[in-house]
Amino acid sequence: MTPEPSPHPAPAGPAPDVAGALEGKRILITGATGFLGTNIVERLLRCVPDCEVVLLIRPGRRSTVDQRLRREVLRNDAFDRLRNELGTDAFDALCDRRVSAVAGDVTTNGLGLDDAGQAVLASCDVVIHSAAAVSFDSPLDAAVEVNLLGPTRIVETLGSLGVTPHLVAVSTCYVAGSRRGNAPEQHVADSPWFVDLDWRSEVDAARRARRDAEADSRTPERLEGFRSDARREIGAAGTPLLAARTEQLRARWVADRMVEAGRSRAASVGWPDAYAFTKALGERALLENRGAVPVSIVRPSIIESALAEPFPGWIRGFRMAEPIILSYARGLLKEFPGVPEGVVDVIPVDLVTAAILTVAARGPLDTSDVVQVASGVANPLRYRRLVDLVSGYFTQHPLYDRKGQPIVVPTWSFPGRGRVQAQLKRANDTLGRAERALSALPLRGRQAQWSADVETRREDVERALGYVELYGAYAECEALYEIDNLLALVDAQSDEDQRTFCCDPRVVDWDDYVRTIHLPSVVTHARVRTTAGADRGPDRTERLRRQVLAPERHLAAFDLENTLIASNVVSSYLWLASRHLTGTDRLRLVADALRSAPGWLSMDRRDRSDFLRYFYRRYDGAPLDQLRADADGLLSDLLLARAFPGAIRRVREHRRLGHRTVLITGALDVVVEPLRPLFDDVIATELGTDAGRFTGELLSAPPTGETRAQILMDYADAHDCDLGESVAYADSTSDLPMLEVVGFPVAVNPETRLSALARKRGWLVENWERANGSPRGVLPLSGRWSDDRSRTPLLRRLVNASGSRSDDAGRTKAARR
Repeated sequence: MTPEPSPHPAPAGPAPDVAGALEGKRILITGATGFLGTNIVERLLRCVPDCEVVLLIRPGRRSTVDQRLRREVLRNDAFDRLRNELGTDAFDALCDRRVSAVAGDVTTNGLGLDDAGQAVLASCDVVIHSAAAVSFDSPLDAAVEVNLLGPTRIVETLGSLGVTPHLVAVSTCYVAGSRRGNAPEQHVADSPWFVDLDWRSEVDAARRARRDAEADSRTPERLEGFRSDARREIGAAGTPLLAARTEQLRARWVADRMVEAGRSRAASVGWPDAYAFTKALGERALLENRGAVPVSIVRPSIIESALAEPFPGWIRGFRMAEPIILSYARGLLKEFPGVPEGVVDVIPVDLVTAAILTVAARGPLDTSDVVQVASGVANPLRYRRLVDLVSGYFTQHPLYDRKGQPIVVPTWSFPGRGRVQAQLKRANDTLGRAERALSALPLRGRQAQWSADVETRREDVERALGYVELYGAYAECEALYEIDNLLALVDAQSDEDQRTFCCDPRVVDWDDYVRTIHLPSVVTHARVRTTAGADRGPDRTERLRRQVLAPERHLAAFDLENTLIASNVVSSYLWLASRHLTGTDRLRLVADALRSAPGWLSMDRRDRSDFLRYFYRRYDGAPLDQLRADADGLLSDLLLARAFPGAIRRVREHRRLGHRTVLITGALDVVVEPLRPLFDDVIATELGTDAGRFTGELLSAPPTGETRAQILMDYADAHDCDLGESVAYADSTSDLPMLEVVGFPVAVNPETRLSALARKRGWLVENWERANGSPRGVLPLSGRWSDDRSRTPLLRRLVNASGSRSDDAGRTKAARR
């Protein structure tokens, strides 16, 4: 519904004919891979005949600017309308003729342009600068380099080239700061509320804060803390992974420090966050340094999905409101701060694009040239009304939980931000303590899921707390952004331009926009569950399982302990050691095991390889022939009795499909030798021998941690297997290196840490159980049975059932190779 227009002062210069004024012009755009930039490119290609579009794009680490242009810009669904109208071939030809990319970076002096890039920039008629660090929680120095210095670098580069194209710089209405009342379309330095800051000093301070944070993060105390946190998170995963995770935690700590520095500095001088703060200083620096370059500033409020162009609901990535909306719809945000009668100033992206292009077509003004694109004054959307619309929509169209039950959305009472933050912080602390307590317990499999569930809940609370801290100030904002200059542009538009380049916020029917355009688009892009009842198709676990067992897989590598069997090296040792003991000696063995168990567990958690080296010294002097003779008994009495039938079936299934199978274990080779018929190959720990007895010393590094991963890589190379098409099964974070080198990792009966990591990374998790009636004794001591082979039929049946690879499977493998 469009209200009766009121008269506004006409802008200086003739009424713009947007398409005609920009036709044939060369227009350079920064930020084209972003939300607003993509919309600008699409509108120019579709609505402005024969203009040439040049995109300043930063080269990727592994991609050229042309590759990024095709992949990140032109393949976006924003161009589907034009692609469908023209046909794919004609669309590609149009892009080849009218769109080009130059390598550059607004965070680099001179924009990082080579001679060819400088020549292109010098030939441009209009520059639209939409590149920005738009995250409200950007590190301070990153926001300074992009938002504050980016526009200045553009005008300085133009000045050095001796050219003066019209620069349309995109800023934000929130440069007005945390204020109440009207915010006019004026330069920030002209505002009576502007804190007079030296932007150069702020640049120096931000860079110094980064250097200080980097130095602080490298002190011995900090590094030890990061290493302890890494070990607590991934356990005995090996030195390389531990080092990598330690460095990740250090870098994240520095980034968090810089984010907090941005928030604190912005709040101290009257801005809600580093984004608005650096945008405000960026405007001031731009006007000081523009020289002869004509500059227009366009300030949108909060940009959201498209009203109509290129199609209703088009959005690229989630903006400010979407994470909050989805968390609310999932029942995760029980409360959120805000002023119910306040205005939520949002504006559809296509209206912002139309305003930018209208300003570009009109050309620069001699006077202050600031245009705010906002809705709060002419067509306000009240916060309570928005909440009611969202609540009503998700009451009528609820999301569904994993069990197919509708999620009931909460009712917000609009408490203060401090109260909500305090509630969430208390909940986060409580869940953190529960998570640490569960992580200390020896849980695995389905029991380990308890800890993962607590971690998930804690992450939900942390996410909610982050939203409150990031966006709470915007929900409580009571500034009203005047749009006199914008409405003057609207009044001066022709009827055709008002249809093709509509930038009038009064045309938005908020009830219709929220309920029928924006929220359906958000739900579609979030890929959340919107249907009731159990899934009719395969669930996520079944889909992952099908991928793991696809015929095109090459190799399947298995750990042994707690992956194939519910046993470990201590259990095997106790069985073998008690095999020929009686009475007092057995009691002594049991007492020693019980006394040593806590130390063994602690050592194993610190470093699996060190534990195995230490523990296998107990085999010093053990007769090799006797252990070989006892191995079959160990297999049937302990290993097979504690085997997971599902695991054995999985090995056989891989072999039936023609996949190569290998067992890589830290167990002794003499212990696992009877399992060899199950696999193509077995790689195990080997002990040195002397005069027929073990020395207790390893012949090589035990196959654990990064050593196991290297063994698997060497094995795959030797057998011409692609690890990206291979599978690995393991139960512990000490096996992370092996799991991470394959394309299809599987966590089996995972301990707590691995359970959490597998969930985060979307890995398949298998919870295999022992057969009913299998022994459950705490101490796996050997029974006193003679050296006949009465139990070998069990082994023989296992071998025969598994068999060697069938001829069909062999042919499958040969065809694959």
